[in-house]
Amino acid sequence: MTTNQGGRRAAPPRRRSRWFLAGGLVAGGLVAGAAGLTGVSAVAADRDLSAASDVPALALRADDRSDEGHRGDAVEDRDHAREERRGGKPDGRPARPGQGQRPEVPVPCDSAKLISALVRANAEGGADLRLASKCTYELTHAFQQPDEYDGGIRDAREAADSAENPGDAEAPPRNPQHDRAGLPVIYHPISIRGEGATIVRDVHAEAFRFFTVRDGGELTLSDVVLRNGLSAAEGGSIHVVHGASAVVERTTIVDSTSLSAEGGGGGIFNDGHLAVAGSTFVDNHAAGTAGKGGGLLNGGVLSLETSQFRGNSAVAYGGGLANYRGAAEVHSSTFAHNNAAQGGGVASFSARTRVADTKVVGNTAQTGGGIANSDALIFLRGLEVRDNTATGNGGGISTFQGLVPLDDSVVSGNTARGSGGGIHAQKSNLLVRRSEVERNHAVGAKSTGGGIFATLGQVSLYSSRVAGNVATVKPGGLFADKARVRVDDETDIIDNEPTNCEGSRVPVANCFR
Repeated sequence: MTTNQGGRRAAPPRRRSRWFLAGGLVAGGLVAGAAGLTGVSAVAADRDLSAASDVPALALRADDRSDEGHRGDAVEDRDHAREERRGGKPDGRPARPGQGQRPEVPVPCDSAKLISALVRANAEGGADLRLASKCTYELTHAFQQPDEYDGGIRDAREAADSAENPGDAEAPPRNPQHDRAGLPVIYHPISIRGEGATIVRDVHAEAFRFFTVRDGGELTLSDVVLRNGLSAAEGGSIHVVHGASAVVERTTIVDSTSLSAEGGGGGIFNDGHLAVAGSTFVDNHAAGTAGKGGGLLNGGVLSLETSQFRGNSAVAYGGGLANYRGAAEVHSSTFAHNNAAQGGGVASFSARTRVADTKVVGNTAQTGGGIANSDALIFLRGLEVRDNTATGNGGGISTFQGLVPLDDSVVSGNTARGSGGGIHAQKSNLLVRRSEVERNHAVGAKSTGGGIFATLGQVSLYSSRVAGNVATVKPGGLFADKARVRVDDETDIIDNEPTNCEGSRVPVANCFR
């Protein structure tokens, strides 16, 4: 046997090393060890020994015993098998992390096989799964497993929140039994490509969501339907915790419900980092006593684009989407026929929200039929806020103690039975720029401000149009009380009934009758 540095011994007939058998099982666990043995068997059968000179030799000490050669071969075999599992090449070049070279694992049309695949994915530090095309995976009970999540990040955050907001300390303690999922908890980077498959909770099953993504976990979900999720806690279908992230693409979440008394997220609750694109939320509900976000409740960082929210509801606010103490960006989406006490389509409470190139149509609420903003910043650009209804104030938009820049938008055809058929602003800074507030109605017996109602704040209009609005009590265009009003000379306030601005308690420049 050659022992010189850089030399290469002739490969002797193979014998399986007991050291490798034990080491593989201990170091990798039963699942990984089994995979390692399988990979080595394949290598032993197919390996081209003539290529051995291309592989760097192991440096051995002169006094090494002869069985060290076998041990070195076992190490090489183990490493070779690892590279095969990670998507590496047979010539020994490893796959680079993050390059998408991990092989996709097909999952047969069997719920038990889906659960098994996720268990193995967690055991191996992640996986890419592909579901059977058009298959329905029906779950009949919650998956039972010890939850390794210690709540450290969230508990620390909630303790800080309670110190800043003492009223929150009175909330009831969380019950772990409420936080159940039908599939194994996601602890690692796992992607699931649905191929049009459906994951459904059986109608007679106990309450559970489908996915819980814990600290350090990363879920990528695409081309799948999630149906009939039911959680006694937040997130009827998906819960992303504070230290986790998820990407949801081309996915439909339907008929899912959160029963959380203070939380919500009938479809999804995000407390971490969530990106949603090309997805649909239909008939989901935040049904708890103060449920928020019928389709989606965000308390973390959210990016949402090209998605639709239809027929969702929340007891408190945000029938389609609620952003509560979070940061959210919404682009090119539609919120239609959703319902809540406040913000039938979208609600931004104690949050920072930006909505662009989006339609908010046909939603209903007590306050803010289309959009409600409270103690928050909400930036609106390129919106269509149409045909929404409030039984109270703000048929299209309502804001309380907030900042609302409204740019390049249309607020039209909305109705309030209180005041502010188009927009109701209280203790807020409302900026209307290059926008149209038209054909809105304030129809209650004492309703005023068919277009815009502003009190105890500031309203500014630039290059905009307030026209064709109607109120029971004048004015029909713009009403202001104890508020600063600025209207530039490029803005038209015309053709409102019974008056444009006459009846406002604060004079409105560049407004006549």
